[in-house]
Amino acid sequence: MVLLFTAACIAVAYFYNTKEKPLPIMSPMQVNPILVDPSLRNTLSHKVAGFDFIDQEGNHTDSSFVQGKIHVADFFFTTCQTICPIMSGKMSGVQEEFKDDPKVRFLSFSVLPEQDSVPVLSDYALAYGVPYTQWRLLTGDRKDIYQIARTSYFTLKPSETGKGDGGLSDFIHTNNFVLVDNESRIRGYYDGTSDPDMDRLKKDIRILSKELNRPE
Repeated sequence: MVLLFTAACIAVAYFYNTKEKPLPIMSPMQVNPILVDPSLRNTLSHKVAGFDFIDQEGNHTDSSFVQGKIHVADFFFTTCQTICPIMSGKMSGVQEEFKDDPKVRFLSFSVLPEQDSVPVLSDYALAYGVPYTQWRLLTGDRKDIYQIARTSYFTLKPSETGKGDGGLSDFIHTNNFVLVDNESRIRGYYDGTSDPDMDRLKKDIRILSKELNRPE
């Protein structure tokens, strides 16, 4: 009897330890405050704002591209020789994992939009095998890009040299990947240079995908 009771306890413990836990819905209060605009730090709920930029095909890509979808976002520039090539390679690997899932999309915002023109982004997309139907590389107004990085995705602190306003002295260089659900809510942050974090990101995308398919 004792053995049966012990076995039952082990089985129950195993079930709860292996059962997928829901991902947190991250508010600005749960993000490192140094990354959050002071005006938003006490906000209890948050959604990524709408946007409209130019993509690698020279078309407008706006927030309708990810509306009702799960998406992963990062910030990069094409001439980066340090973390960006690693991140783009990792993003490509994650995208390949979900290439047949219409619920999952990817966004890469250029932090040097003045140099990352449409032809430059097009060449970069070709080099990394970026599928246009699922993954957009975006350029546009620098201040708008930096605004969405700071007040929507919470990916970096203000620059050391200035106000963090997207001016010429302002600069983003972050290894963060941001996971956003189909309701535009942030669900996780990941080191875009880390294999273990990419495994965690893939797992978390699957969790969100199951949430999206769950009947009401």
